This record gives sequence, C-alpha cells and structure tokens, in this order.
Amino acid sequence: MLIMKNNLFSITLLLSLTLTSFNQMPENDPSVKKFNFLLEQFADLKIMRYQVPGFDSLSLQQKELVYYLSQAAIAGRDILFDQNYKYNLAVRRTLENILLNYKGDRNPEDFQKLIVYTKRVWFSSGIHHHYSKDKFYPGISKDYFEKLIRETKVGFPLREGQDLDAFIAEIVPVIFDSLVAPKAVSQEAGKDLLLGSACNFYEGVSEKEAEDFYIDLKNSAIKNETDTLISFGLNSRLVKKNGIIQEEVYKVGGLYSEAISQIVFWLDKAAGVAENEHQKKVIESLIRYYNTGDLSIWDEYNVLWVKDLDSHVDFVNGFIENYGDPMGLKATWESMVNFKDIIATKRAETISANAQWFEDHSPVNPKFRKTRVRGVSAKVITAAQLGGDCYPATPIGINLPNADWIRKEHGSKSVTIENITYAYDQASLGNGMLEEFAFSTEEAELAKKYGSLASNLHTDLHECLGHGSGQLLAGTRGDELKNYGSPLEEARADLFALYYMADPKMMELGLFDNKGVWMAEYNSYIRNGLMTQLTRIEPGKTIEQAHMRCRQLIAGWAYELGKTENVIQMAEKDGKSYVTINNHSALKEIFGKMLAEIQRIKSEGDYEAGRDLVEKYGVQVDQDLHKQVLGRFKKLNIAPYGGFINPVFVPVTKNGKITDIRVEYPEDYSGQMLDYSRNHSFLPTYN
Repeated sequence: MLIMKNNLFSITLLLSLTLTSFNQMPENDPSVKKFNFLLEQFADLKIMRYQVPGFDSLSLQQKELVYYLSQAAIAGRDILFDQNYKYNLAVRRTLENILLNYKGDRNPEDFQKLIVYTKRVWFSSGIHHHYSKDKFYPGISKDYFEKLIRETKVGFPLREGQDLDAFIAEIVPVIFDSLVAPKAVSQEAGKDLLLGSACNFYEGVSEKEAEDFYIDLKNSAIKNETDTLISFGLNSRLVKKNGIIQEEVYKVGGLYSEAISQIVFWLDKAAGVAENEHQKKVIESLIRYYNTGDLSIWDEYNVLWVKDLDSHVDFVNGFIENYGDPMGLKATWESMVNFKDIIATKRAETISANAQWFEDHSPVNPKFRKTRVRGVSAKVITAAQLGGDCYPATPIGINLPNADWIRKEHGSKSVTIENITYAYDQASLGNGMLEEFAFSTEEAELAKKYGSLASNLHTDLHECLGHGSGQLLAGTRGDELKNYGSPLEEARADLFALYYMADPKMMELGLFDNKGVWMAEYNSYIRNGLMTQLTRIEPGKTIEQAHMRCRQLIAGWAYELGKTENVIQMAEKDGKSYVTINNHSALKEIFGKMLAEIQRIKSEGDYEAGRDLVEKYGVQVDQDLHKQVLGRFKKLNIAPYGGFINPVFVPVTKNGKITDIRVEYPEDYSGQMLDYSRNHSFLPTYN
C-alpha cells in the first residue's frame, strides 16, 4: 500500500499546476468542521464524495471482507471501457500519457481543455457521454493534439510494429472525426441498431444476424430439452470471422481474461473471510462462473445470492445490466460492495413483508399478478465501494437478479442506497433548482419538508416491489420487447411505486403520517419528467437513455390521459413555463391505468404496443420548452450530472497480519483516476 500511495502522491504533484485545486487538509485537522461532499465541476459533471458511516463498527472479519470485495470491484474497471467502445482504452492511455509525461507548456487554454476532456473520458468510461451515449470532443484542434503526441514522443499504446505516425493516423480520427463512432448506443427506430452503435458487443454483425443467431440458440435449447431460460448472450461479444458468427465469452482464458483473473483472485480471498457458509458458497459459485463463462452457473450463483439474507456485508459483481446494448441482450460489467443499514432497513423490511398485499391489490389484470410472491427481500444499504458501470455515476437503488424466472421462483433482492442519496442531497443544498422550477412557494416547501423521505420511499417501492411484481404469461420469455424493454421495465417499476405511494396502506404501515409525502413525490416526478430532466439533453436531440425515456413516457402519457379534467397543467408565470398538478388523487388513478397496460405489454410480450408507447411519449422533445429550460438552468451554474470518487480502504498490518482496515476519503478525482489506471489496469489496449 505504501508504494501505491507514493505513486498517487507523485501523480497528484505532477498535475498540481494544471488541475483544479482541492482542499488537501486531513480529516482529523481541527479546522475541518464539515465533510466536503461536492469536490469540483467541469463540463456538465460534478464530482462528489460519499461517506461510509458504520464501517468502524464492523468486525475485523467483515472489514477484511469489504476490503477484498472492494479490490475485486476496482479490478474490472478496464472491462467497461472496452465494452463501451473498442478504442476507449487506447484513448484513455493516450490522454494519460500526455498528462503524465508531456514536458512542454501546460498553461495554454488548449491544454486545460485537454485536461477537462480527459476527466470526461474517465467519468464516462470512454469517449461517449455516459447518459446520452453521444460522442463528445476535446474542443481543441487536431494539429495541437498531434503536436502534444509528437512532443511527448514515448509511452503511447502502439500496436506491435506500429510507429508514431501510424498511431497518430489511427487514433486522431477516433477522437476528432464526427463520422467515426458518433453514438455508443443508437436507438433510432427503423435503422439497424448495431450498425449505428459503437458499443463493443458486436463486430461485423448486423441486427438481423444477431437476432437470428440467438433465436437459433434458443430453438436448439428447446429441441435438445436443455435450459431454455438461460440469458443467452449476456456475457459475450458476438463477432463474424471468416464469414462465421461466433461468441467470444468473457471468462478466465477467454475475452477479458486478464481483468477477470484479478477479480477472481480477490473473490477467492473474500471467500476465505466470508461471514457464513452460505455466503462462502455464493462467492465460490461466482468464481466458478468467471472461470467457465457458463451462464447456467451464473443462474446458480444468482439463486444462491438471492437466498443470502443473513450476511451483513453484501456485494454485486458481474455482467448484469443490458442498457449499454441496443438489443438489450448483453451486459456491462459492474460491482458494488455494501453492508446493511440496520435502522433504515426497517422501513424497507416493512414494505417487503407486505409484498403479497401489494401484489394482490395491484390495478393490473389478475392473470398478470403473482398468486404467490416469493422471497422478496429488501434492505437499505451503505455503499462502501463502486466499480464498473456503478462508478463514478451510480444508481440509488438496485433490484436483482434480472432473470424473470428467478424472480418468480426464488425472489429478488432490493436495496436503497441511503448514503448515496444523502450525499446527493447534501451536495445540492441551496443550488436554487427547486426555487426556479417549482410552480408555487407551497410546492417548494412541500419538497423541502418531505422530498427526501418521499424519494427514498419511491426507491424502496420501485426496487423492493415494482421490479419483482407481476408475471409473464406462459410462453413469454421476457426479452420480446427488445430495445424497448429497458425503458418499459423502468416505467413499470416507477408506476408501481407512484401508484402505491398514495395508497392509505402506506400510512397504515406507519411509513409516513402526512399525505404531503406522496404529493411531494408526485410533484417532483411530473416536474422532472416534463421539464427539469431536459437539462440533460443537448438542443435538437431526442431522448435515448432508458430511464429518461421512462420518466417522460410516464409524465407525458399521464398529462395526455388527464387532459379533459386538467389533472396536470402546463402553466405560465412571469413569462416562464411551469408544470403543476391540480388533482393528485386523480393522478393516482391514472398511474394505475398506465401500470395495468404496461404490465400487460410485458406479460404478453407485446412489442408493437410497447414500441408505440415509447416512441409516442418517451422520445421526442418540445424544442421551445427545451430552449427555455436550458436558459433558466444555465443561470444556476449547476452541473446536471453527478458521480463519486470512492473511499480508500487501507489495511493496517502487524507481523504480516491484518489487524485493522482504515477508511480514507480522498478529495482528488484526477488522482484517483490515475491511481486506478496505474495500479488496477489489467487489460491489453486492443482486445
């Protein structure tokens, strides 16, 4: 650890003249009175820190477990870069080499722009925006960039036998040419989704060829009476070589072997300090999956993981979410290490303990409800380490596993990540956003009084029950909705939460005692869905990100359904547009109708109806309203996107044995990024 810390110090010192300065005072300095949540802003991003309260109360064995799992979480970072685009590692290493080794003048504005561009590449795990998936650019000339490379001379990721001129000819268009890889994920209707996407899940394969390949796999499984519920394609890249389409599987000895071997190394150490035998079996099953790439073992692991309810420390690690694949088949790598927040978990446990009641009273058609809800477990957690697709931008709640058959037969785990939501809240205090976009003082005060609790309850319901609710009809696999599956699934869970937020059962369970809580959530959701989330969209663009499509779909569709009774009103005041709710109770009933239809679409696998809903309500942007929203937002000087740097866990040793694990809270975003690249980067540049 001393070597790593010295490397980090030298890196930070080298960049001290060109990077944003931070408060470097140690946490135990008596002059430090308040934890610094917000560290810096650049471009459209803000960098924050989160605390890990309760870590010091863990046993030494639990601390070691967190440490080993956190090392496994960091070890997979390169995988996400490469999955997002095949040149991302080459770009990142090129930029880092210039920052570390360029001996020329670092003061010019262009060099400062290059630093900002590098930070954006770190944040987005590549050259495409982490949310919009559009390619972004350095804002400098190609000539200046080439000059920096030539004057730096050495240290660049050249291919075997490649000279510097050939390297420049290859890497410069990747960064500067708007026709090269313009989008990581394209969702444009009517066009080949794979040929229009730069993500690295497919190579030389069209959308139709990929569809046919996996249809053949499923049909073969049916014919041979093998497992037809496997998530085919989840952990592989599909490529065409010599005219033959084949999978390159992510595993030890396969694609990404170098990084996966490191993940396995740390997981093996974690298994040695597992809290109990069941948790040890969970970790060992994940290791077997990584060693073989066998998706049936992945399912075995998920079943074991869902049933691990007694462990205090928990984790997510694997190829899990498919938002980064335009076809919704292949998963990006992610990890999160956490432990239970005992007090806050009581709220989530109350909700999950009543899962059957919520399912039985759902407004959906009874044939789409589960007659028996199995294994719904819920807890509030403290995140201890974020990795892969959970870092730097991270979810505030998780419901896993994703396989519908596992949810139905074995249940699911749902978590709300309270220390992350707390960090967001603390970093946004007094930024003026609410005052600018809330229609009335009363609406703003309701949000200040109840907004935090309302948001957490929405997340609890969304993750604990929403994703796990409902069932597919016989013969429906769950992947029929294709590229529209993700926004529709998020909408289904959100609508479940919104509908039940206003149910008297919530007060009966003692979850809150004032209707202002659910009214505040309704106000916030509709305001965000119709207006404020537009701050994340560039002028003239449509909405492509799944969660944003979900929110606009719900808000826009609800507005349309409530038009005759003016349930939601688009109002004008002092020359500005606002959205306000005139009848919150009527809106609840509208949410129920919408939930019933989206559950039907999922249960029946009705692709056409799902596509039509998303395209009608979730994609297009009112350009006049968008222009106004962006203008008002710009005056607030707020970054619309945020992410975190991780705490650092430092082993304390005596006579070669770990006697404690100390948690440190770094404040240098660039330092952490460079440390990860130097000490936790295992993949070759070109895979």
